[in-house]
Amino acid sequence: MSRPKPDLPAPTPPLPWWRIGMVWLVIGGPLVVVVAGLVTAVIAAAGADDVLSDAARRASQPANAVPALEARNHAATPKP
Repeated sequence: MSRPKPDLPAPTPPLPWWRIGMVWLVIGGPLVVVVAGLVTAVIAAAGADDVLSDAARRASQPANAVPALEARNHAATPKP
């Protein structure tokens, strides 16, 4: 005697790619890093200090510190 075969359910159609959670993990991780990098670049550019010339830097330092700074810089230069 042969057994009757049970009725198999109809196969479900595959999910679209945007409904699979692993896809968002793979896309979302690098996307978050890129956005964070752009935000960091904007913050760095907006908050950057102005570059000072040597004259402006010396004018902003106390008068008694200038000879010490010159001596330190001179000591670091190689002899001719």
